[in-house]
Amino acid sequence: MTQAAQWQKSSFSEGGDGNTCVELAATSPATLHLRESDTPDTQLTTTPASLTHLIRGIKSGRCILG
Repeated sequence: MTQAAQWQKSSFSEGGDGNTCVELAATSPATLHLRESDTPDTQLTTTPASLTHLIRGIKSGRCILG
């Protein structure tokens, strides 16, 4: 990732400045990056469509994490 990312915390993460947050950054309209705030050097890169598919699957119970 060569461009500086503007990271945003999930509204479901713990409040405050703790390190238990999921963060998201977009470096282009087609590229999203996700990371945990306690391990910011480890990032997942995806597309908006793929992330939407994953979230919908989790909410519907079709995707089970863990």
